[in-house]
Amino acid sequence: MKNWRTKVNGKMTDLFVLKNKNGIEAYITNFGGIITSLIVPDKEGNLEDIVLGYDSIEETINGNPYFGAIIGRYGNRIAKGKFSINGNEYTLAINNGPNALHGGIVGYNAVVWDAEQEGNKLILKHLDPDMHEGYPGNVEVVVTYELTDENELKITYDAITDKSTVVNLTSHSFFNLKGAGNGTANDHLLMINAEKYTPSDENLAPTGEIRNVKGTPFDFTEFKEIGKDLEVEDQDLKNGMGYDHNFVLNGKENEMKYVAKVIEQKSGRVMEMWTTEPGVQFYGAYWLDGSDIGKGGKAYHSRDAFCLETQHYPDSPNNDHFPSTLLNPGEKYHTETIHKFSIQ
Repeated sequence: MKNWRTKVNGKMTDLFVLKNKNGIEAYITNFGGIITSLIVPDKEGNLEDIVLGYDSIEETINGNPYFGAIIGRYGNRIAKGKFSINGNEYTLAINNGPNALHGGIVGYNAVVWDAEQEGNKLILKHLDPDMHEGYPGNVEVVVTYELTDENELKITYDAITDKSTVVNLTSHSFFNLKGAGNGTANDHLLMINAEKYTPSDENLAPTGEIRNVKGTPFDFTEFKEIGKDLEVEDQDLKNGMGYDHNFVLNGKENEMKYVAKVIEQKSGRVMEMWTTEPGVQFYGAYWLDGSDIGKGGKAYHSRDAFCLETQHYPDSPNNDHFPSTLLNPGEKYHTETIHKFSIQ
């Protein structure tokens, strides 16, 4: 594991391994809480690593900042990097066109978390100081990874604050059920349990509208190949250079609900997801350009992966009709997401 030990801002990084009785293994570094590898069998019993990433901590630090990382304090975009709480306006670092993205320049993906492993559980803790990246409040965050013998990788997020703030945490794994770097993900079959989505403007911030997916390329209510409708003439698709949109999940907020099911037909690998979150960002990895050289020296090209990031909606602080991301002192932020792996 020496490839994974180094000091970042005076704190030591390391690599932790969670295993279950069925041969599934999750490798997680406390740098960014990144899932560096997720080893899952296919229908023949062959093991393959199904998440994009790197072979060492140095490559991870210098590579794509979001592969497999915990994202915070606010996952996704906040339009123009501004929001208000109780009449006080806060200004964030702009790092994505005119928007603030994924917590800013130094988000949770780029800090060393305090880590403690208890069997098949990894508990990560981070204190995010008041006004870091422009966000108010000292926020204490705990993220717990658990790998069960039911082939579930559970991610639990908890946070408290000493000042009213906004929090939206997620995990940003780039999946390819054929194996990382093993070709396109456009032929994966995908179903998303969402009848609505939030359209975006040309800068990928939500317009505020909540639109029905029916009759649009965003209809994944029944299985279809990820790439099936990518060439359809659609302004929203054009804005995102493909899929990079928040889907409004069917079901009640704060209750566990079915998110999505993905099938890779050749290997037979299946991934299903559940969450307590109201939305999921489906991203088709358009911006990968082959310059990222990942595990085993494989290059990661455009659409060689997909992301399903469970979350509150982007830019919620500026859209009062979206589910609120406000966290006040005395309240507890708690969300859960489950990835379950199987074969068909």
